[in-house]
Amino acid sequence: MASPTTRNFLITGAGRGIGRGLSRLLLQRGHRVLLVDYNDEELTHTTSQLSQTHKAGADFDSLNCNVRSPSDILSAVEKAKTLFSGHLDCLINNAASTSGVGGTPLSALSLADWNTSIETNLTAPMLMSQACLPLLRKSPARPHGGSIVHISSTRAVMSEPHNEPYSATKAGLLGLSQAMAVSLAEDGVRSNALLLGWINVTNECKDADARGQKWEEGLTAEDQAWHLTGRVGRVDDVLRAVEYLVEAEFASGTEVVVDGGVTRKMVYPE
Repeated sequence: MASPTTRNFLITGAGRGIGRGLSRLLLQRGHRVLLVDYNDEELTHTTSQLSQTHKAGADFDSLNCNVRSPSDILSAVEKAKTLFSGHLDCLINNAASTSGVGGTPLSALSLADWNTSIETNLTAPMLMSQACLPLLRKSPARPHGGSIVHISSTRAVMSEPHNEPYSATKAGLLGLSQAMAVSLAEDGVRSNALLLGWINVTNECKDADARGQKWEEGLTAEDQAWHLTGRVGRVDDVLRAVEYLVEAEFASGTEVVVDGGVTRKMVYPE
């Protein structure tokens, strides 16, 4: 069912995974989306798939963008300005480096790997938000400005071994989000964050499409039962949270946890 109000979205990391799923679902609801991603193969495939049901250059568009590059970010915002006639309703800072999840032990962590996470997961959302401000600010024609949704993680508040780069940057994103909410209030721009748990999106990529992979493929009964809600998260769950934050004019500086209740679950050793 299409939304009664068409909104304009810019989504980073939209070639695959959560970003791709959100783009697809938002388009299905009648919104318009600019997809940006650094993985050209995945972005080209996603663009081709979406073109089968939506009009490229009108309903949506895409751009190869390295969010670690300030010039690429400016190019993406110029593209958004053209596509949306200068009017952006929501920036979703979703792109992230996940190499710091269960990866290199702290004793062997290189400065280069640490900086990759910092630049991708924390600096890029700041720069992208900064560049999008002219498109998000309120105006006489738009008394309520747009909003920013930062995709954080429950790993910002809980962790497993060897998560330092990812956990630190996702926690930093929470601080960035609340600071922006305060700083941008006069501009009419709201900033909120989503702390996501296990959202299974292994089916949201080119290879999975080629194999006809279903969402539940690879998930065990134990995986599902581990969650208080009885199942692993879907991209649809993220969509509902995004829709709420975009429409909730009284919500700013808040954090919404979407994790099936796992962070509330006491786990004892066997």
